[in-house]
Amino acid sequence: MTNIQHSPVTVLGLGAMGRALAAALLKAGVAATVWNRSPGKEAELVAAGAVSARAAGQAVGGGELVVTVLLDHASVHETLDPIAAELRGKHWLNLTSTSPEQSRELAAWASGHGIDFLDGGIMAVPDMIGAEGSSILYSGSQAIFDAHRPTLELLGSAEYFGTDAGLAALWDFALLSTMYAMFGGFFQGAAMVGSAGVPASEFATRAAGWVAAMSQMLPAYGRVIDTGDYTSDVFQDLVFTKTALDTLRQAAFDAGITAEPLDGIAALVDRQVTDGHGASAFERSIEALRGQ
Repeated sequence: MTNIQHSPVTVLGLGAMGRALAAALLKAGVAATVWNRSPGKEAELVAAGAVSARAAGQAVGGGELVVTVLLDHASVHETLDPIAAELRGKHWLNLTSTSPEQSRELAAWASGHGIDFLDGGIMAVPDMIGAEGSSILYSGSQAIFDAHRPTLELLGSAEYFGTDAGLAALWDFALLSTMYAMFGGFFQGAAMVGSAGVPASEFATRAAGWVAAMSQMLPAYGRVIDTGDYTSDVFQDLVFTKTALDTLRQAAFDAGITAEPLDGIAALVDRQVTDGHGASAFERSIEALRGQ
């Protein structure tokens, strides 16, 4: 039975994430129409009460809120350009992973076709959708966010970042950059201890505690970066950091593996030392990213 608090929703794209989103909506009693470019992924959703559409244009007629969960920016246009007329007057939520500028381009395209646009960045894996810990960041149309917030909160905690359609993607991609760098560091460490026969699962248990402890330093790092003062209360200067990174990379080579996950941060530190900032704090590495 449809929950009267929620408008019908159309989900375009039934990859792992699209299926998870649709399943969470159906579980909460939301009427859902689903579509996927290639057939065969909708069976479980249909069994749970979803309506399967044969074409994207047909699908958008089934929902006031149309959600795209497609492969990339190009696939969004490939799917929606031919049905822009059918979307006119609809509320469109894009949950496809698009860059901030791509999200802004989609917002401009939508505006030109009379479509209200909200963009979102999903901070969860499919299994987390609808459960504790799932979070989705939003920006763009506040009218859509406010009108459908009860529905959005069925998927995860919902946070609105403003009318700039690119802001949610900016936060999303910044957080994902942090995540991938962390995973890269874990792969580096697991390969190093693996050279001595240590299982990656054993290393992971110790690494998780270490990373959690070190993450407590991030607020202090952020405060230093915001002040732009990298010379007072220096805990670890860039000369020390360079020596540490050089030694870590040598240890990797000695173990018969590459040190590629470390090469990026080492290059930033090297550039800062070469430019005469060796006595400054490690946090000054961000200035190399900024091109200063």
